Amino acid sequence: MMQRSQVTSLFGAERLWAKGFTGSQVKMAIFDTGIRADHPHFRNIKERTNWTNEDTLNDNLGHGTFVAGVIAGEAAECLGFAPDTEIYAFRVFTDAQVSYTSWFLDAFNYAIATNIDVLNLSIGGPDYLDLPFVEKVWEITANNIIMVSAIGNDGPLYGTLNNPADQSDVIGVGGIDYNNHIASFSSRGMTTWEIPHGYGRIKPDVVAYGRDIMGSKISTGCKSLSGTSVASPVVAGAVCLLVSVIPKDKRKALLNPASMKQALVEGATKLSGPNMYEQGAGRLDLWESYEILKNYQPRASIFPSILDYTDCPYSWPFCRQPLYAGAMPVIFNATILNGMGVIGYVKDPPAWHPFDEVGNLLSIHFTYSDVIWPWTGHLALHMQIKDEGSQFSGVIEGNVTLTLSSPAPAGERNLNPRISTCVFYLKLKVIPTPPRSRRVLWDQYHNIKYPPGYIPRDSLDVRNDILDWHGDHLHTNFHIMFNMLTDAGYYIETLGSPFTCFEASRYGTLLMVDLEEEYFAEEIGKLRDDVVNKGLGLAIFAEWYNVDSMVKMRFFDDNTRSWWTPITGGANIPALNDLLAPLGIAFGDKILNGDFSINGEHSHYASGTDIVRFPGGGYVHSFKFQDNSESAAVQNRAQNTGTTKLSAILGLAEAGRGRVAVYGDSNCLDSSHMVTNCYWLLRKILDFTNRNIRDPVLFSESAKIKYPIYEEESRSPLRRTDVNFSQYSKVTGRDLVCHHDSRFEVWGTKGYGIQLMGRSRKLPGYPSMELVSDSNITTESSGSRLDVLTMQKSGRNSIGATAHRFGNSTDFLTFVNRDEVDVRMLMASQWIIPLFLAVTCLLLFLSWGVRQKRRKRRRGSVSSRLTNLVSQ
Repeated sequence: MMQRSQVTSLFGAERLWAKGFTGSQVKMAIFDTGIRADHPHFRNIKERTNWTNEDTLNDNLGHGTFVAGVIAGEAAECLGFAPDTEIYAFRVFTDAQVSYTSWFLDAFNYAIATNIDVLNLSIGGPDYLDLPFVEKVWEITANNIIMVSAIGNDGPLYGTLNNPADQSDVIGVGGIDYNNHIASFSSRGMTTWEIPHGYGRIKPDVVAYGRDIMGSKISTGCKSLSGTSVASPVVAGAVCLLVSVIPKDKRKALLNPASMKQALVEGATKLSGPNMYEQGAGRLDLWESYEILKNYQPRASIFPSILDYTDCPYSWPFCRQPLYAGAMPVIFNATILNGMGVIGYVKDPPAWHPFDEVGNLLSIHFTYSDVIWPWTGHLALHMQIKDEGSQFSGVIEGNVTLTLSSPAPAGERNLNPRISTCVFYLKLKVIPTPPRSRRVLWDQYHNIKYPPGYIPRDSLDVRNDILDWHGDHLHTNFHIMFNMLTDAGYYIETLGSPFTCFEASRYGTLLMVDLEEEYFAEEIGKLRDDVVNKGLGLAIFAEWYNVDSMVKMRFFDDNTRSWWTPITGGANIPALNDLLAPLGIAFGDKILNGDFSINGEHSHYASGTDIVRFPGGGYVHSFKFQDNSESAAVQNRAQNTGTTKLSAILGLAEAGRGRVAVYGDSNCLDSSHMVTNCYWLLRKILDFTNRNIRDPVLFSESAKIKYPIYEEESRSPLRRTDVNFSQYSKVTGRDLVCHHDSRFEVWGTKGYGIQLMGRSRKLPGYPSMELVSDSNITTESSGSRLDVLTMQKSGRNSIGATAHRFGNSTDFLTFVNRDEVDVRMLMASQWIIPLFLAVTCLLLFLSWGVRQKRRKRRRGSVSSRLTNLVSQ
């Protein structure tokens, strides 16, 4: 084990100590389990406060003392980074390791009032939508407090970043060992706030040693601990040293959460091996960060400043799959760091500057923070290769520039705003568009995760992780599956919008895994047409759904003081059944567990469901499993029967020109809590759905069913009526719209083959007429006709109101609004509706004139009635 003093040497702390920088006059807040006032390792404990419901200031667990020792301990055998730092110990955890948001809010307010410089949080959790907490962290950093926080100990799983370390204004710290390998316990990115419509940011920001670190015991002596709770105070101690480098009278002008993060990430050493979502900018390099800060001038920058498709594995997953024409936009989400001020504005919007002519084959749209606050914002690049690049193979290089401005700080003589231009370098690999048979589309849109809803875990055998919170994204908990598919020669893209927002003729298979969302009626109709008529393959990996079991999983949350109940099962089976009904397929309500084997491939079925409907002529595989659902348990107790029964779990069938495969469990693809993988099965399924290659075992005569499977109606799961699903849904009670993850030509519309929402939106290089030609609709592509389609769509509500007022015109107007009305009828309505309204208004006007003559003597009484009506 490496001793503490050696670790400080590795980070270059002694070189700063030799220059007289030891953390003096730096106020360090430690939010933890407290510390003892008479501890011999600390000479500079300025204040201890208790924010819990226990009547003590002391640390009875040892966690807070250890963290303080790593930062500012002065025992020779476990020396801290900044021994002269002033310690402010905030006790926010009880001896039982319990804490509440309200305690943190109060403690944060006091930290602001105390003018703390640096704040360490060796804690975290998955709830980035705990808005009182998140917004208070923003307030903390807006008050120029540099917050350092542990990224979490949920590694090696991806998508497991903890809050607040996942916030852009916080320095998130991951852990490495002494061999510069990412520690197995260190949580991995990306952030999941932005899913499903966007893409996550890079976190952690930096990594530091977090295994076998020496620190102070509760009363005296030293011990070693491991975890990102240890790596965080390593960085926090280094930050205290760096703060002391700047003279105290200049600190507030130069140092802030953004400038400190700039110094850390720009000075960090990139490790060979880990990718950007494992190591961030790399390993902390204290001396390099010092060199950046000592001559620092306020500026803005982008982190990371480079995306290089040729830099593998650091640029994973981007370096795994080149760009090509016709694909969904590839999104890269970078962080804007504004060291010029707590608030900034985009002065000159992002612009793409290719290095040569081939760079014009790249089309980039940008989404970004209009206001940069506090200190940080985001810049997302949505990248597509233009159609004329469908045969191009090579590299595209160039820069993206973005100019920010910030108001001049108070007291500065120059009142002009500060201005800084950021540069982001792109190096992209491009290949010719792959054939349809090699392209797979991943459905991200119909995933719902925690937070905000109580989405239960997929495998009910996992007892220590009750929530489904890892993002369910190709590049989080399905990252191993993603690597497998790319290794197998598939090109897999992500859909974060409804099914109407992709063109089925481009893809071999739509891959749907572990989905909790509902479906728009338009999606159900389009998917059926895509499969039956356009030859789209469909591969579904479902999950358990049993209402009785969900009810039993209800629990009381002490923090929110409310009862929490699952809003759906592992997957939303009632919604999936609605989607699959046109194909004659449905899942049941069993929760099946057990092992099975197909042709020597052994697999574990972990809380999966069963197939209760399937079309005749298809191939179905059934095995004996134990049903662990609450419904089965009640029935078995009543009938005194066993629970191991034969259940259908895998079905494959042709559906018109397309092919469909359904499987009742997704745990075997999810790297979070996988028992055994079923990548072998996924490859065989994609061989079938993409290319009609039939595995002789999966398509054996013994598996073929002559007649449809159709179990009784009572086996069809029903939706929960006691939860407000619309609170968490992107579908229920919402408008269908294609988001910024879709191809540029359908942004803000309802998608291909469906009328535009509101006014016709034109995007540079994509005239509206292309929407008609791309959507395979038989119609003329005149500009006026497309505008009429748009007008009729946006005017439905007003037409409906007119029909209600005029009563006898309801039938006509209802006909105009029917979905199946042909294009010619809609064109005719351009003059029929105005003519009808004009005639009606004329008749009303003539009738009103006649009545006015009769009412000349009664004007007073009419006026009084109008007044009463208005006042009601």
